[in-house]
Amino acid sequence: MRTTRAWRLKSLLIAFASILSAADPYHLIKTVPIPGDYGWDYLTADTEGRRLYVSHDREVVVLDLDTSAILGRIAGADVHGIAIARDLGRGFISASDPGSVTIFNLKTLAIVDKIKVGDDPNGIILDPKTNRVFTADRGSKRVTAIDARTGKIARVIDGLGGRTEHLAADGAGHVFLNMQDRHTVLRLDSQALKILDTWPLAGCQQPSSMDMDRKNERVFIGCRSGVMTVVDGNTGRIVTTQPIGRGVDAAEFDPDTGLVFFSTGGGNGALSVFHQDSPDKYTLVEEVKTQAGARTMALDRKTGRVYLSVAQFGPRPEATSATPQPRPTMIPGTFSVLVFGR
Repeated sequence: MRTTRAWRLKSLLIAFASILSAADPYHLIKTVPIPGDYGWDYLTADTEGRRLYVSHDREVVVLDLDTSAILGRIAGADVHGIAIARDLGRGFISASDPGSVTIFNLKTLAIVDKIKVGDDPNGIILDPKTNRVFTADRGSKRVTAIDARTGKIARVIDGLGGRTEHLAADGAGHVFLNMQDRHTVLRLDSQALKILDTWPLAGCQQPSSMDMDRKNERVFIGCRSGVMTVVDGNTGRIVTTQPIGRGVDAAEFDPDTGLVFFSTGGGNGALSVFHQDSPDKYTLVEEVKTQAGARTMALDRKTGRVYLSVAQFGPRPEATSATPQPRPTMIPGTFSVLVFGR
């Protein structure tokens, strides 16, 4: 009887939350311009430190999460991602120069050290269980584990044979890694630094973005083919798949609200917001129009606001034999961060 009542109460709460979400949808709150007519990659929100770290090709731009003011810049070259170790007062930046991790002081933003890793490191995370920073070195088809305290390389897991992409850590001794061109996800032992499992992702082409629900061991994967895939982090079982936009490059999970976000830059750009009704059930709450190319994202878990990097581009040049897939030119002065909230 008590179990039945508990489930009924939970169902009512879920329905109430859905009504509130529909009544108060995500929308564009403001646009934060950032000088510099060059590319970008990932953003990282340090909710506790109230800072937003924006990769911007040759630098990381640091914004105040509350005021959106630019607090400083950290120099780099072809920078990708940022991982934060608050307990150590350090941050870590992956860069393709051709492959390094820059360590910086969180308080002063001064560069502390620079470590050579594999070629073209893309995703970068901190594993709280081991206090190790993991980089997905795409060009070298490997993963590098760095001791966050000493700044020394603990070990390299190489010979992965494919394009390494995003990572996530469950805080219980496992790191998950998307293998983009193999359409699989690896489960790694973050202590012993070895591969434990290789799980195929049926229906998921080019797994890219990743985050997870650590409490329930659910891994959220955004697939470039336009699919959201939820994987059981204990068994590799595919819990569910649902359609999203194409060109996804970021995923965020908020355990306080049960919301899962995917940013897709294809077409006109969209933010797909799902609600975790239970560990095995997910409901689409809303599909928010953003802007074409707004593929990377960060979530401020204090305010629930979502931040997306974007710029405007001119028409795409005609293809030639030398450049079969030419990229359009960025319109000067248009690089910015879009802020979405309720």
